[in-house]
Amino acid sequence: MISYLKGSLEAKNIDSIIIEVGGVGYKVFMSGSSIDKLGEIGKVVKVFTYMRVREDDVSLYGFCTNEELKMFEQLLGVSGVGAKSALSILANISPSSFALAIITGDVETLKSLPGIGAKSAQRMILELKDKMKTQEAIEAKEINIKAPVKPLGKLQDAIDALQVLGYGRKDIDIALSNINTEELTVEEIIKQALKYLGM
Repeated sequence: MISYLKGSLEAKNIDSIIIEVGGVGYKVFMSGSSIDKLGEIGKVVKVFTYMRVREDDVSLYGFCTNEELKMFEQLLGVSGVGAKSALSILANISPSSFALAIITGDVETLKSLPGIGAKSAQRMILELKDKMKTQEAIEAKEINIKAPVKPLGKLQDAIDALQVLGYGRKDIDIALSNINTEELTVEEIIKQALKYLGM
């Protein structure tokens, strides 16, 4: 599995780029907004990657941040969402806003994304929340203690949102311990936590 590529940006297309690493040119599919963030051709760039292997195809998908990669992986786990749809969603909403929409059940925000109707939005909320609950149960069992007492209000919303993006509770707790959450909104807490989790 290729976690990331770091090399010279050789070409930019509508939906992909070519990065040269050690004399090999890798074609990496990316959203238009992510391609724009990479800068000029010839520049050294680092792109987080997801390798999709099918019987007749091996493709690399690229992301500017680890959070985008995590969100992409979570989206692929939703029935009816393919790689192209996931890239299109990523181009139109930040990981923190997406996670917040999932945990608050904000169907309208999700419906505003390309290719997502009311039914798809509801299914996305249901499946990702279910996955989050399952992960929480597994983690509690692994450390062989009762599930931790849930904090109230915005802190719990931030924890839930970060779990939607695929982070484990232990990592989230460590990240949040480095943040003064008192005067921050839920989205600001999520963004600050993502900076720690992305290190």
